[in-house]
Amino acid sequence: MRIPIISKLFQSRDGPENSLFGNSYSFFFGSTTSGKTVNERTAMQTTAVYACVRILAETIASLPLHTYKYTDKGKEKAVEHPLYYLLHNEPNPEMTSFVFRETLMSHLLLWGNAYAQIIRDGRGNVLALYPLMPDQMAVDRTTRGDIYYIYTKEGQAYPLRSDEVLHIPGLGFDGLIGYSPIAMAKNAIGMAIATEEYGSKLFANGANPGGVLEHPGIVKDPGRIRDSWNSVYQGSSNAHRVAVLEEGLSFKPIAIPPDQAQFLETRKFQISEIARIFRIPNHMIGDLERATFSNIENQSLEYVKYTLDPWVIRWEMSLQKALLSESEKGKYFIKYNVEGLLRGDYKSRMDGYAIGIQNGFLSPNDVRSLENMNTIENGDIYAMNGNMLKLEDVGAYYVE
Repeated sequence: MRIPIISKLFQSRDGPENSLFGNSYSFFFGSTTSGKTVNERTAMQTTAVYACVRILAETIASLPLHTYKYTDKGKEKAVEHPLYYLLHNEPNPEMTSFVFRETLMSHLLLWGNAYAQIIRDGRGNVLALYPLMPDQMAVDRTTRGDIYYIYTKEGQAYPLRSDEVLHIPGLGFDGLIGYSPIAMAKNAIGMAIATEEYGSKLFANGANPGGVLEHPGIVKDPGRIRDSWNSVYQGSSNAHRVAVLEEGLSFKPIAIPPDQAQFLETRKFQISEIARIFRIPNHMIGDLERATFSNIENQSLEYVKYTLDPWVIRWEMSLQKALLSESEKGKYFIKYNVEGLLRGDYKSRMDGYAIGIQNGFLSPNDVRSLENMNTIENGDIYAMNGNMLKLEDVGAYYVE
């Protein structure tokens, strides 16, 4: 069933009881020490920022996301729960679960907050989830301590209660909203933008630095001479053309050559700096200078443990808090499956499975399920190597 978003959900309600401070980061943005303006959209024009955001957003979007219920034996998938289909397949009729989670994760990485509007029926059941733009959302508390949201669309403000918004905050100072990583690291990103722009202008000038045209006499129309020179020799398409100088003209470059200014080294360092902001291993964004076959696998495992896990937990807790009712929180939970990313190579996995089967905590069907294979008959038997005996059975005795 298709739910009209604006007409059904953005209904007028009583206004907030105190003034709205919102989550504006305008005081963080603006000009940087490099002289470049940095915000969430200009930052994405930097290849390193785009690569880091894309890696994390696509990873979170591609991980299996399931709703579980507690059982006497542990847990099982709650396929019958409405949230299972919404989170695993389609959160709304317009997008897949992958696109929805990728969008929210990109918002979280750029703005420090991710918001989605929760569509509920009359009984409070969740029907759909729609992403909301973070730069159009403001968050605050009433004098009674209740959190509320104000979403601005086409110049009109729509108040929303906390139970109508899925809010995933990033790192922040007050526990209410997160702060934009882009705003916090604006100088490093501004430096990367400046070096890219410098390189573009360098090649626009034929990969040659600027210089001075000298004339032994008095030039009556210097603008005409400069424009004539640029029209013939400026631009990468005119590089290495033979210059013809008349009337005693001479050309002298005055800028520092790029190799002396360490242009390439600066660009490399800024890539590492941006990767450090998002805690991404350099080899994952194409920087293989210090990567080896022996350390890439360990770095990938560290990426899952130290970079991805905190984001996964942040997502899981926010989803459970916003989408499960109070009566459901003791019966159901929402969890990402990251085990697939932690698996080693084929031989390592098989050795681990063999140890599990021999020690009785894995069955053949457990292994087949982990490897996405169909189960087999009599494959649920848990067996144990019978060579191990108690010490008392082999004549062991205690020494006093």
